[in-house]
Amino acid sequence: MDGQRSVRVAVLLLAFALAGALGASACGGSGQDDKPTELTLGGTSEFRGVRQLPPIELPNVTLTDTEGRPFRLRERTAGKVTLLYLGYTHCPDVCPTHMADIARALDALPESTAAKVSVVFITTDPERDTPNVLREWLDLFDNRFVGLTGTRDEINRAQSLLGVNPASRTDLGGGNYAVNHAAFVMAFTPEDQKASLVYPAGMSWEDYAADLRALIEEGKQPK
Repeated sequence: MDGQRSVRVAVLLLAFALAGALGASACGGSGQDDKPTELTLGGTSEFRGVRQLPPIELPNVTLTDTEGRPFRLRERTAGKVTLLYLGYTHCPDVCPTHMADIARALDALPESTAAKVSVVFITTDPERDTPNVLREWLDLFDNRFVGLTGTRDEINRAQSLLGVNPASRTDLGGGNYAVNHAAFVMAFTPEDQKASLVYPAGMSWEDYAADLRALIEEGKQPK
């Protein structure tokens, strides 16, 4: 484990938690409407993530990465377990917590296991989340994380193909706004590029680490 990175992630989590306690607006979605389809309650017998039925298919879309280059989602993540999240960098709570937990989980895994994981963050706020903004924010957690943006229409299409409602804004006054969006991480397996497991807010880094070990090291599949 990278000790310095783990300390940095812990400090970030504390800072974001304090921001939330001071009244920052939450960015998570509004419940059932933001779930792609029916989610079973609790983890499966062998996994800690929430069972997703039917599985979500990774969409065949092309967005823009933080270098300004086209990123073909299915092609570029083929052969890896892909953890995909829809969020935005101004989010005060759920988004940074998910990213910090995933970063800590990857640090806890052997390098050979972590190398088989792709983490993809698709912004739901392309107006503010430029490629540079995305890169700087993601680097706070792990510089291996992939950040994607695009036009509003491109991002709405990606959300639709993932089965979630397009993100919406809540005006906070003074030209500021919060973004309401789906607040769970989707885990796509390399065998079929479908997600049978999702991770809502409240899951721990230990949950991510345990499931990644099961998927990659033990070759288990959600049933």
